[in-house]
Amino acid sequence: MAEANRHIFSSESVTEGHPDKMADQISDAVLDAVLKDDSTGRVACETFVTTGMAVIGGEITTSTYVDVPTLARQVIADIGFTDAAMGFDAKTCGILNVIQQQSPHIAMGVDTGGAGDQGLMFGYACDETEELMPLPIMLAHKLTRRLSDARNQRLMAGLRPDGKSQVSVEYENGRPVRIDAIVVSTQHDPHPTKPNTMPDGFRDALRATIIDAVVPASLVDANTKYHINPTGCFEIGGPHGDTGLTGRKIIVDTYGGMGRHGGGAFSGKDPTKVDRSACYMARYIAKNIVAAGLASRCEVQLAYAIGVADPVSVLVDTFGTGRVDGNKLTALVRAHFPLTPRGIIDHLNLRRPVYRATSAFGHFGRNEPGFTWEQTDKAEALKSAAN
Repeated sequence: MAEANRHIFSSESVTEGHPDKMADQISDAVLDAVLKDDSTGRVACETFVTTGMAVIGGEITTSTYVDVPTLARQVIADIGFTDAAMGFDAKTCGILNVIQQQSPHIAMGVDTGGAGDQGLMFGYACDETEELMPLPIMLAHKLTRRLSDARNQRLMAGLRPDGKSQVSVEYENGRPVRIDAIVVSTQHDPHPTKPNTMPDGFRDALRATIIDAVVPASLVDANTKYHINPTGCFEIGGPHGDTGLTGRKIIVDTYGGMGRHGGGAFSGKDPTKVDRSACYMARYIAKNIVAAGLASRCEVQLAYAIGVADPVSVLVDTFGTGRVDGNKLTALVRAHFPLTPRGIIDHLNLRRPVYRATSAFGHFGRNEPGFTWEQTDKAEALKSAAN
């Protein structure tokens, strides 16, 4: 009998208090505020956060008014940075608004229904989890979501907003069989008497309240390694510990490194930007193909040229797991899914203020209102058409 093919794959996630995710949330909050009153507003918003300051720039064309500084402070407060002792406080931080109008030359291409830029976008799905997502990224997201819930619901004392997780899954012949390592790091209150030290019992509480509450016992064994706040102290976090920038966690946003990425970030961009909308459509396509049973793994690539409506290429790759010929799958995709920017926006109902919710804990694998690209309503039609 041939020896099993084994490998370990790791994915990470971060909480809403991570500085890069704070920047994403501010940018998407600005986008939502525009779309709430002006569904055809054009937004490309970037945010930079550091100790005591947030800088918000980009290009926006809209008929409504957004009080950007007040909105940014509200997002920062919602995240949990409301005390100057953390090094960043929603009430006292400086807010610099340097937003300008969208280039009229870009608008020329978008106004006619074309793509807002050139680029290549990928979507991915697999049958490793009920969400049809890779197991490592789903577990990493569930750990950071649990960290957030434990802080907001006061399930555990001493937690602060910034945090990270990482999960390493061992695969055997392409299927996940066990967890090899779990990393959880979270910002915390200072020790009451010992500087540069975690509060007493903090590591054990993290194991019991966060990890054991999320990770299935069937996937861990005696050899699973746990790294919990491995530096021993994580008091300084958020923008005071590291600068944050919109669009710097694109792998956390997508599939944890499993499946390719075209390089374009999502947050702060309205749906005429195919960096965002076409990635959502590519995920929608890939998920429906897997849900239809036509493949156990599927990656979809779409590519666009600025000002051109139809994609310049469409590629479906099932990594040898497809039950239908690749050329036929591509033809099915073109027949069943609208692929122009305008068609994507209309089909997925993207001109709505739903984006701030996407800017923490991933854009995919979430069965929540507004995540229209997670529906599997095309699965039966694809299965029938593929015979």
